[in-house]
Amino acid sequence: MSTASIPPLPGPVRPVVEASRTGLVHDGCVTAVLGAATVSRENAVSVLCSRAVARAATIAASTAAAVALTATAALAHVEVESDNARALGTDVTVTFTAEAESSTAGLANFRVVLPEGISPGDVTLADAPAGWTFAATTDGYTVGGPALAVGQDAVYKVTISRLPNTDELVFKTLETYSDGHVDRWIELPQNGSEPAHPAPVLKLTPASPGATPPASSTAVTSTGPTGSVTAVASTAGDGDGSSPAVPIAVGVGVAVGVLAVAGARWWRRGRGRSTG
Repeated sequence: MSTASIPPLPGPVRPVVEASRTGLVHDGCVTAVLGAATVSRENAVSVLCSRAVARAATIAASTAAAVALTATAALAHVEVESDNARALGTDVTVTFTAEAESSTAGLANFRVVLPEGISPGDVTLADAPAGWTFAATTDGYTVGGPALAVGQDAVYKVTISRLPNTDELVFKTLETYSDGHVDRWIELPQNGSEPAHPAPVLKLTPASPGATPPASSTAVTSTGPTGSVTAVASTAGDGDGSSPAVPIAVGVGVAVGVLAVAGARWWRRGRGRSTG
């Protein structure tokens, strides 16, 4: 059989050439399709190309799934809530809930930077997992102890003696797993978009009528992040909550899947003609 005797390639197979340029389909597939004179059209297309396209589709689908799972994991975060979240409220118990993300390690420690208007001395531990302890730091506190079971969410409560006169409180949090991995929940929304690693935010209702700030609150010292936490914030970046890799990977998976189906249909038609 000469090269000229090989029929023109139909439309569904032409994209294989383009796919080879991206590395999704092996060059051997393209070589066979475009004119290996010693190989029949049926062998060239049905054996090499069907396997290569199927393999490429599998790789693309796996990549898309992995990226999607990564994006889903990134959405897990630390929540903060209170039944009495009111500005100037006293002895307010605040609950923190952290979703466990790791499949190999348990949550073991939290480092929290307190918002302006709350000092470390205003906070005491109300409840925590068994064996966990609380310690004040220069700008917040730590709470932790024996690692929780893998996959178990962490829930702890603190009591704040008095809340400041504001509408929301941001509790930047670093959570550490038993394997040393640290998740940095320290980012704030930018231009209305949800960041990739949002800091826990407690919304406050307005102060009760007649409630007044303590005299010392007029000279509140900022309890902003220390140098180490500032460095963490800068390395975390200004994520906007979106993951461009997800639509790209899914798009590739869909495109290659369509190519695989079209190629298979064409091969079956060609095989039917050759055996008919």
